[in-house]
Amino acid sequence: MGQVNTRIKVANWFDLEKVALGERSEPARTAEAEALVDTGAVRFYLRASLVKQLGLRPIRKVTSRTMADVSVERTVFSPVDLEIQGRAGTFEVIEVPDTLPNIVGQIPLEQLDWVVDPGGRRLVPNPEHKHGELCDDF
Repeated sequence: MGQVNTRIKVANWFDLEKVALGERSEPARTAEAEALVDTGAVRFYLRASLVKQLGLRPIRKVTSRTMADVSVERTVFSPVDLEIQGRAGTFEVIEVPDTLPNIVGQIPLEQLDWVVDPGGRRLVPNPEHKHGELCDDF
């Protein structure tokens, strides 16, 4: 399977809340970028420069295991609205160094109902949901 990348749009969720409440007059801080789709990763990871650009707040520390089987302490940041090809959801952000790519892991893929088409090296809507529903709730 080749590498799968996708275009992402992210917005600071706290800014979106403030705008919706009428407590912020300027638009929410947003960014667009490329991200690696990695079904072996679990969560949503953004480069430090994007975390700073979006003005995200640190929440807590977590220990992550890298592909080299090394434990690394990473910072979890306040949530963002993540949009991929028109589907959006809210996700906490795990910061990674700018030397690593932005990464969309399995939890965002499942919540947004995307699956990887390895032959086409792209994301496709979940073929099990033929009528376009995004999840099986019950």
